[in-house]
Amino acid sequence: MEQCRVSITRIPADFGRWGDVLTVITRAFAFMDGIIDPPSSAHLLTVDALRAKALRETGFLALDGDRIVGCVFALERTDGFYVGKLAVAPDLQGQGIGRRLMQAAEDLARSRGKAAIELETRIELTANHAAFARLGFHETERTAHEGYDRPTSITMRKTIS
Repeated sequence: MEQCRVSITRIPADFGRWGDVLTVITRAFAFMDGIIDPPSSAHLLTVDALRAKALRETGFLALDGDRIVGCVFALERTDGFYVGKLAVAPDLQGQGIGRRLMQAAEDLARSRGKAAIELETRIELTANHAAFARLGFHETERTAHEGYDRPTSITMRKTIS
């Protein structure tokens, strides 16, 4: 499939295909099982939780025709946007869809006059660290999930103009 067939669009207010979004996230995050500790919060997501998330955050979809093949959510904060749940269907990864979703979040932040976008990635996911660094992100801190005495996540930030 050629990347140009995939369009990026903002999730509309009347959106009703949360089950499809949940499936994309679940499949995209499945490779983390047995690699990251604690397990991904994606395991806790439900259709209702995604619907509620979209009321607090701006979501973007990657669409191949009518098929939802990716998503990302951006939460507005005072100093920028926090970007999370970036997911691309496993069969389409490596084609620039994730980069285009992140660009949509960055464009949103820029349009709202924000200076940066931020995300968290797990310590164990070194390929993700490298991918985000290629997009202009740099590490700002390491944090531990509740109950852990070692860092479990890396916070990365990208300054935008």
